[in-house]
Amino acid sequence: DVQLQASGGGLVQPGGSLRLSCTASGLNFGNYGIGWFRQAPGKEREGVAYIYTNSGMTLYADSVKGRFTISAENAKNTVYLQMNDLKPEDTAVYYCAASPFSISVMTTDLFGFWGQGTQVTVSS
Repeated sequence: DVQLQASGGGLVQPGGSLRLSCTASGLNFGNYGIGWFRQAPGKEREGVAYIYTNSGMTLYADSVKGRFTISAENAKNTVYLQMNDLKPEDTAVYYCAASPFSISVMTTDLFGFWGQGTQVTVSS
């Protein structure tokens, strides 16, 4: 039974930082890519960052490049999303998801396993 547990969301002021964690169980972590997606009210779910845990290859949405960093700690089956210089437009529910593919585009239909969301609110 594959499970993805996301955590680390919260309320932060603009310019602040948060680190999200996604811990996976029930899958061969080294053979999967883990992505972070977000969904704001009234908007479609969008890919934010992705890492293929085997090679360390990463992808980022243009809107977060230079501010967000995705990393993996394979020994703990955990992927982190370090978010710096947060902006109000980063406010959303953040989800982690797993894909058996090494992808080049973050589309939701390539990810078969999803965790529950964690709310990130950026507001003064």
